[in-house]
Amino acid sequence: MQKITLKPGREKIVRQGHPWLFSGALKTRPAAEPGTMVIVESASGEACALAFYHPESDIALRILTTNANAAADTDFWRARMQEAIALRKTCMPPATDAYRLINAEGDGFPGLIADLYAGTLVLSISTAGMERLRGTVIGLFQELIGPDAVIERSEGRARSREGLAARNETVSGPEKTDSVLIMENGSRYLVDVYGGQKTGFFLDQRDNRALAGRLARGMHVLNCFSYTGGFSVSCLAGGAERVASVDLSAEANALAVKNLELNGFRADMHPVITANVFDYLRASEEQFDFVILDPPAFAKTARDVQRAARGYKDIHMQAMKRLKPGGLLASFSCSNFIDADLFSKIVRSAAEDTGLRFQVLKFLGPGADHPTLIGHPEGRYLKGILGRVVQG
Repeated sequence: MQKITLKPGREKIVRQGHPWLFSGALKTRPAAEPGTMVIVESASGEACALAFYHPESDIALRILTTNANAAADTDFWRARMQEAIALRKTCMPPATDAYRLINAEGDGFPGLIADLYAGTLVLSISTAGMERLRGTVIGLFQELIGPDAVIERSEGRARSREGLAARNETVSGPEKTDSVLIMENGSRYLVDVYGGQKTGFFLDQRDNRALAGRLARGMHVLNCFSYTGGFSVSCLAGGAERVASVDLSAEANALAVKNLELNGFRADMHPVITANVFDYLRASEEQFDFVILDPPAFAKTARDVQRAARGYKDIHMQAMKRLKPGGLLASFSCSNFIDADLFSKIVRSAAEDTGLRFQVLKFLGPGADHPTLIGHPEGRYLKGILGRVVQG
């Protein structure tokens, strides 16, 4: 196994628990294939970690373990996967059969996402190191959970930056043409595991959907960027009087209608509207008790932050204008480059410009099946705020 030496003091990053080392931290850069496993040494020659190495990436090292003597063989990965499975058995709520099984660095698998939808496992690989272990990882999933089907959706910008071609295929099991039926907190949803966003469903919002359902009893709710109706179904299951769902995607809205009807709610009573959310909010005069904002990532790169901040502020101002006095707002950002502090400042600025006071009731994030490392703030991509607007 090749060795890579760090510049003086850079080993501190590893000890603090951050799983990445950027190219500027490296004193030596050996010639090696992307994804090669290497021993990481401090400037003084002390072995401090095992890592995946990518000679052409800004993220040059992805730390696997701080035990440089570990044998990162199949047994090593089996033990990690068993730990991840055990965590989900502990933290998943009843009447739920869809959850994240592996959350990349948070579970010690840099670049691997694996979501389980009932008996269907959907995985995504975004790093060269994990691509080298693809066969091992799939074999362990077959051994430890025995899924009915394994689907791979390895696509996107992160994968292309690693020099990897996109892959979207059925790995094992029957080819599925219909959506997969799942259960979450007692509600049922159809999930498009082949063409839907992410791996088909926003599993990271499960706890927040449950909270919204508990709050929505008797309320008129507006669900913006509603996708396939997850928050809408949860609010209606919790006793909401009426829910309006707005999304630009006609395909997502068609599945949202099916999900409403699947749970016994009439779509003609709870409209699903195909529209640009910004335009809809500006044109609407309807007032709501509860507005939910769960937009796609506005900032996909660091260069997008300023523009994204303006977009987030605008959407919050328009949403606050649609709230009745004392109304609730649950708002989210899944942009990695918009941190929690900046997101809070954006919401505060929107409230100021609309002449409202915004009471923070709770800061929100993903469920326990999306663990992150304490030293890896970049892994905490989903930020949310539940608040209440009152007159200034």
